[in-house]
Amino acid sequence: MTDTTIPEITDSHCHLDFPDFEGKLPEVVARAAEAGVTRMVTICTRLKNEPTVRAIAEAHAPIFYAAGTHPMSAAEEPMATVEELVALARHPKFVGIGETGLDYHYTADSKDVQKESLKIHIEAARQTGLPLIIHSRDADDDMARILSDELAHGPYSCVMHCFSSSAELARAAIDLGFYLSMSGIAAFPKSQELRDIFAAAPVDRILVETDAPYLAPPPYRGKRNEPAYTAHTARKGAEVFGMDYADFAAQTQANFDRLFTKVAQQKAAA
Repeated sequence: MTDTTIPEITDSHCHLDFPDFEGKLPEVVARAAEAGVTRMVTICTRLKNEPTVRAIAEAHAPIFYAAGTHPMSAAEEPMATVEELVALARHPKFVGIGETGLDYHYTADSKDVQKESLKIHIEAARQTGLPLIIHSRDADDDMARILSDELAHGPYSCVMHCFSSSAELARAAIDLGFYLSMSGIAAFPKSQELRDIFAAAPVDRILVETDAPYLAPPPYRGKRNEPAYTAHTARKGAEVFGMDYADFAAQTQANFDRLFTKVAQQKAAA
């Protein structure tokens, strides 16, 4: 008799507080479970929205959350403090710091504020032991330098979320002991160069995510993304690494548990 169990995976990065999901979360969570996506980390990108994001995590057992100031809004939002982030991290379902980072694509004029904000988030990750969740776009050199310089000031862990930057930044992150997260972009037909970058990375440093509601993988490209679709990206990831889907899913679960230790501890205690 064949085992028809669907391998479990985790959507390591989504935005379930966005209007796209309003009033629809029970169905979204149910569809995720049907696809084998048994855990989700929803990300708060402006700290004033943290109570809303926290309430979503509290209301749904499979949902955890992280919070920080997104680099594109760093100039518009009050500067986060280390103390504020450390205090938020006391919540049992708060499992990561960010997303934070650098984005010079549309918001290069605020690069100095973004760098200051990033360093505050790194210190909070260092103090809490929670992983730093990094958004990086068109800022590879500064990003690699800051991550490296900060590691010299004390250890912290990190995931490069929705990784779609250069092979050089991928190597720099891996060399620092960090993780790369594969989003729907890696499944786009024209993303072979990005797939090659992932294929060159150690498979024990790979996570999967949606970044929902954005970046839906085929066959849903152009539509609203949701956590269930992590499975489509993970199937493409299995191809990239030449692995059986169940083995790749199990590997990404082990990777997620190693990085997001607070989630893993709750699973162990359950």
